[in-house]
Amino acid sequence: MGNMFGKEKPLKEQLRENKRTITRAIRELDRETRTLQKEEQRLTIEIKKMARENQMKAVKIMAKDLVRTRQYITKFIEMRSHLQGCALKLQTVKSHAAMAEALSSTAKAMSKMNKAVNVPSINKMMAEFERENMKAEMMQEMMGDAIDDAMADENDEEEEDRIVAQVLDEIGVDMNESIPNAPALGLAAASANTVSLDGKVAVGVEDGASGEAGGGVDPALSDLEARLNNLKR
Repeated sequence: MGNMFGKEKPLKEQLRENKRTITRAIRELDRETRTLQKEEQRLTIEIKKMARENQMKAVKIMAKDLVRTRQYITKFIEMRSHLQGCALKLQTVKSHAAMAEALSSTAKAMSKMNKAVNVPSINKMMAEFERENMKAEMMQEMMGDAIDDAMADENDEEEEDRIVAQVLDEIGVDMNESIPNAPALGLAAASANTVSLDGKVAVGVEDGASGEAGGGVDPALSDLEARLNNLKR
């Protein structure tokens, strides 16, 4: 019906019809082969029966039929093999056609996508993005500094003193006793060493240095002062 009005059938439809025809022919060949095999078995039984009855003429005639039947069985098997080869070829052609159609559709889609992509505009967009990103980072940094300055409070110093006192309590040092005495002792020793009637300050400083080297400064106190300086930073 497709060619009645001069309208050509699609390739898929033609391949489907040809495959259906080949499958039908193979089915008919199988049916005929089974019929001939049954006839072969019947002739074999009849030949044996006639041979027992010593009817040699009938045996010869049936032997000719048996040989002819076996030849047709062989031909049908060969024809079935050829038809299966044709079906495989049609399936291969169908696969090639599907692959070609898929490649054609893919090529068209890629062509449209390549035409839609504008490389200069993408480069311009990326440059603008990079520039705006740098501006945003700079603004964020400036706002962070401004917020830190605005949120600065005098209570922070009290919090720092509280943390220092907590640390001193943990290490077992009293802030009112040890910390004031350390600079006082250091200043007293420095003033005693620097006072001289002749005005030679260098000698006094040298003596003070020798006094500190001799054990005037406690190493634990120096470590404590270093911790305090680190906490106040």
